[in-house]
Amino acid sequence: MEKIPMTAAGYAALENELKHCQQVERPRIIQQITDARTHGDLSENAEYHAAKEAQSLNEGRIAELEDKLARADVIDVSKLSGDTITFGATVTLIDEDTEQKKVWQIVGEPEADAKAGKISITSPLARALIGKAKGASVEVNTPGGAKAYEVKKVEWR
Repeated sequence: MEKIPMTAAGYAALENELKHCQQVERPRIIQQITDARTHGDLSENAEYHAAKEAQSLNEGRIAELEDKLARADVIDVSKLSGDTITFGATVTLIDEDTEQKKVWQIVGEPEADAKAGKISITSPLARALIGKAKGASVEVNTPGGAKAYEVKKVEWR
């Protein structure tokens, strides 16, 4: 069973989602199924089938979350330090073509969210950054072609 690295915040978010699925969604769906059963013939009851489908999806998500939490390797980023980029580092990059500044935190796969500035440790950019230090130049092959970045800052938040 392979461990999944993640930050404490990512672990807490998965725990909260699991609680929501178990304590809010599960009872709500069960109530929908109960209500739909009172409407008669189940073979032609769209509400019943929709509720059963929602139950299946919710139970699948619960199993997925329980698996991720069981395999979690929680890393406390606040206790990390250094000049070299590793898991948990928040990195400020300058695009060498456009001079555009981007800030990314390298996190575990379950908590990756590009819109929130968090990239997965398994992403091409993160893999290219690991082991680099401030001032290094990094080239990454992206779906849109090769991109070059300069590492401006490495922080631990």
